[in-house]
Amino acid sequence: MPAVSTKTESFRLPDELSGLSLMSTAVMLAGADGHIVWANPAAEALIGCSIKMLGTMRLKHFFPDVVTMLSGANKYHNAEPSSAIAVTELIRSPLPPLSVQLAVTELTALQKKGLSLMVEVTEVESTLKLNREETQADVGEASRQLLRNLAHEIKNPLGGIRGAAQLLESELDEPEQREFTTVIIEEADRLQRLVDRLLAPYRMKREESDVNIHEVLEHVRSLMLMEFPEGLFIERDYDISVPVLKGDRAQLIQVFLNIVRNAAEALEERRRSDTARIIVRTRVARGVTIGSDRVKLALCVNIIDNGPGIAPDIQDRIFYPLVTGRAQGSGLGLSLAQTFIRQHGGLIEVQSSPGMTDFRVLLPFQMPQGNK
Repeated sequence: MPAVSTKTESFRLPDELSGLSLMSTAVMLAGADGHIVWANPAAEALIGCSIKMLGTMRLKHFFPDVVTMLSGANKYHNAEPSSAIAVTELIRSPLPPLSVQLAVTELTALQKKGLSLMVEVTEVESTLKLNREETQADVGEASRQLLRNLAHEIKNPLGGIRGAAQLLESELDEPEQREFTTVIIEEADRLQRLVDRLLAPYRMKREESDVNIHEVLEHVRSLMLMEFPEGLFIERDYDISVPVLKGDRAQLIQVFLNIVRNAAEALEERRRSDTARIIVRTRVARGVTIGSDRVKLALCVNIIDNGPGIAPDIQDRIFYPLVTGRAQGSGLGLSLAQTFIRQHGGLIEVQSSPGMTDFRVLLPFQMPQGNK
């Protein structure tokens, strides 16, 4: 048998399978004896091997039990197509084994072209992560819709209450009695401001232009150092090769302002001892998955602080409206940030433990097809 690497280099993907190269899921095609004929970029990234190297190997090098998955009826050569799905381990020495879901499908109609099996590989943790993201997005959107409707319903009664209190105040002669109407008016005004904050993001007109992300981050940094002039150090770790981003500058300023302010407020105790530290890092990320979209090139911004961390019981809900870990917090800042980033086709993730919280913002340099 000739060297398989030559086959992979000269192999032409059949037209009916051309979409596989664009999938965010790792996909490999193999011959009847299990040798790997082709792999998409997602598979190369997951396994950590180039297609040239993969072409010298068989499926059993990475999935020792792949043959047994289809055993029982000589499924390699059955007349009818068959498939099997199982959770197994991906062996990728010297890296540690990775728990994956493996879907193996027989390609009966393509056996004349040297193809017998299609293998789809999905990280178990990635599947769980995607499910969590989809759940958070659904719940977050439902919560935001509820808040918008509730805010509209509250506005009219608030105006009536305030107007009635003002009329009543004009009829009262005793200053002690007017104190009560003053309280009513002030509280109505406070609720009105809260309602306006809830509605403001949805009234903003989106204006897209070329954005220098470092200019945005420097603007945010200056504002934060003016707001917290003592005890806070904000370290820059910029990749100057980051290209210009298409986006709404005002929205992106609001996003990073909310995240950095959230971090600075969480560092209250450390600010007293001059040990509060926030790192703002920019990098170019290649071949990343945002939601269900595979993105070739994305901006990655990390906002890392050395604060107490986010309480474990709210970490999965931190981007929901009105969820906050601080007694004085409104629970609107991070929810708004996630909304704006999703409108840009991106995603905010968070990892947190005592002593370190890392907000990771991913923004595609090109909008995924599903978001155009």
